[in-house]
Amino acid sequence: MFGIGGGELVFILFIVLMLFGSDKVPEIARTMGKAMAQLKNATNDIKSEIQKGAEENGLDTKSLTSITGDINAQINDAKTNILGDSGNLLGDTATEIDKVKEDIDSLSGPIKRQR
Repeated sequence: MFGIGGGELVFILFIVLMLFGSDKVPEIARTMGKAMAQLKNATNDIKSEIQKGAEENGLDTKSLTSITGDINAQINDAKTNILGDSGNLLGDTATEIDKVKEDIDSLSGPIKRQR
């Protein structure tokens, strides 16, 4: 939970208890709980309003999924076409480089490396 271990959590609770006292801690926890519940309700309301607006404009999750699926399929086809052609180019280039190396070796003899 947020990178806080058990020992750190106990220490933080001890400091809170020392600062606010045992009678104020339940009130603080209750207030924080209410705030979290209100935040959760607000986010759910916003999500439902966005979904209602999308449905009123003719966009539902099924149509969006089909649209994105079609787009993803087209992107994958384009990737395949581009990468397939570049793979052949690289293979042809490698064979041409090997041919040139053989030609150089046949003209000048193999290069001896000095140690």
